[in-house]
Amino acid sequence: MSGRKRTAQIKFRVTEEERALIEQKMKLVPTRNMESYLRKMAIDGYIIQIDHSDIKAMTAEIQKIGVNVNQIARRVNATGSVYKEDIEEIKGVLAEIWRLQRLNLLKAR
Repeated sequence: MSGRKRTAQIKFRVTEEERALIEQKMKLVPTRNMESYLRKMAIDGYIIQIDHSDIKAMTAEIQKIGVNVNQIARRVNATGSVYKEDIEEIKGVLAEIWRLQRLNLLKAR
């Protein structure tokens, strides 16, 4: 075995579920050799890391808007009246949603 090209060994442990997942992914490529597959993934594979901070911020804003709209709806249902301030607030929050959406689209370009 002294003629081996690869002499350094790396070991790691996985759960049975992780092993099953690795084996499933191996079936998607033309290899049955786990050593070759894992070496190829470790060297040439890549991890995609996506920044969801914009989406989280937008979701938080939309959630706040939803709370405001629910409060307005409760007030309308309780009093039977729609107030001009409520309509203006709804228009304002809708404008804010569109502004955030345009901002996110510009960042994506």
